[in-house]
Amino acid sequence: MSRRTPALTAAAVLLPLALTACSSSGPSGDAAGNKAPARSDGFPYTVKNCGVTTTYTAPPKRVVTMNQHVTEIMLELGLADSLVGTAYLDDEVLPKYAKDYASVPVLAEEYPSYEQVLAADPDFVYGGYASAFAAGDGRSREALAKSGIDTRLNAEGCTEGDQPMDTLYDEIREVGRTFGVPDRAEAWIRRAEADNAATAKKLEGVKPISVFVYDSGDKTAFTAGGEGIGNELIERAGGANVFADLDKPFGDASWENVVARKPEAIVIYDYGATTVEQKKKRLLTDPVLADVPAVRNKRFAVLPLSDAVLGVRVPAAVGKLAAQLHPEAVKAAATP
Repeated sequence: MSRRTPALTAAAVLLPLALTACSSSGPSGDAAGNKAPARSDGFPYTVKNCGVTTTYTAPPKRVVTMNQHVTEIMLELGLADSLVGTAYLDDEVLPKYAKDYASVPVLAEEYPSYEQVLAADPDFVYGGYASAFAAGDGRSREALAKSGIDTRLNAEGCTEGDQPMDTLYDEIREVGRTFGVPDRAEAWIRRAEADNAATAKKLEGVKPISVFVYDSGDKTAFTAGGEGIGNELIERAGGANVFADLDKPFGDASWENVVARKPEAIVIYDYGATTVEQKKKRLLTDPVLADVPAVRNKRFAVLPLSDAVLGVRVPAAVGKLAAQLHPEAVKAAATP
């Protein structure tokens, strides 16, 4: 199974998502601060997630996460003590999460089997991509529900036509509400909004440059489409995704189309067994791509894959990418 199978499956399962918003109060704190136990006020709480409606009478206590970006959401919200298992890293967790992550049992390098999930005795499973709940592997949300286990799928796997940054805020808000820590979620959202505003200010008056995302692929290019957070990340960083017309978060594009769209910069997603240098070599040595401006000028930017999916890294990743696409503008904005 290729690493991008989760994203491909998620892209193919674009289901309408109805989001419910509730207000409540909860303890303060996050992954870097105090870890007060989750409280039970604000319950029962009902949420509809990717077509599944669940009512919680109290926060889940034993959680398994599958896919890195949802694991990091839990850690950012100070919920490491709730985790009884995790699986499927794309790259290294951020240093600030390393200690908490090390305390969580890793059930499998990729996806655990249904039996491995049950052996952890969870009352909640949180999946990052639709493939986390692949029916063919026995881990469907329906099968888990029959075993008394509630589930959540990261909203990027089932939204279409919305504003992905708003979807990210809703994801954090709903997870915070589910675990009885809404104040932590709202505090993170305020910080994210401030980070996004700061980057936007640095890029005032900057002309966007055209960008092609190279995730992987040889015969075709697996790239970021226009429906996911990756596309919005590029736009907020001062770029214009040349495949924004692809109506899914990820998808395949022909190399002929890459040539025709003449990207000025290439963003390489860094993950898995193929290194960034190997990806650059593939692009630089392909004669078909020789006249692509980004290839001709060797203009590359790099992001870990975990920066470019719907998780807590995104606001910082916008600033990181902006500094690579528009180094002069960002440097000038930082100069007193």
